[in-house]
Amino acid sequence: GRRAAAVGTAVSAQARRETAGGFAMSGVVYGPLTPRDAARCAELESLLFDGDDPWPERAFLAELAAKHNHYVAARVDDKLVGYAGIARLGRVKPFEYEVHTIGVDPAYQGQGIGRQLLRGLFDFAGDATIFLEVRTDNAAAIALYESEGFEQVGLRKRYYRVSGADAYTMKRDGR
Repeated sequence: GRRAAAVGTAVSAQARRETAGGFAMSGVVYGPLTPRDAARCAELESLLFDGDDPWPERAFLAELAAKHNHYVAARVDDKLVGYAGIARLGRVKPFEYEVHTIGVDPAYQGQGIGRQLLRGLFDFAGDATIFLEVRTDNAAAIALYESEGFEQVGLRKRYYRVSGADAYTMKRDGR
């Protein structure tokens, strides 16, 4: 997509070839999430979303198998350090999209990985409208989403069933 190409131009052609379809930035390689990543995703989920019904391995496998979903990965030295996924909504154009999840290993947070993963989802959605939910107390994620053009459009009370935490619904209008 447009954004991936713009970021990828700072990386040599040889380095891009070595990332097997992804692109590298500061030692982080971005590319597709695969079924072999599902166990590591579940491990990261339990770290990141403990108390909020983290997804198990089987949930990631189901998400990856769905034709209308798109998942991206961030790796450092072949270790999965981040993932993100988006789903196309509806069967008839114009489509809308919904971000299902974004997670970055706590040891790698604050390095722009979440932003690059989010932009990988934008590439898939193209110019369409995108929605997401985010915990109302997740200031870092809210700031990221707002900086990428999302606006709060609603509040979902007790959205996270296990903890009972509320979520903002955010929307990024089509470009």
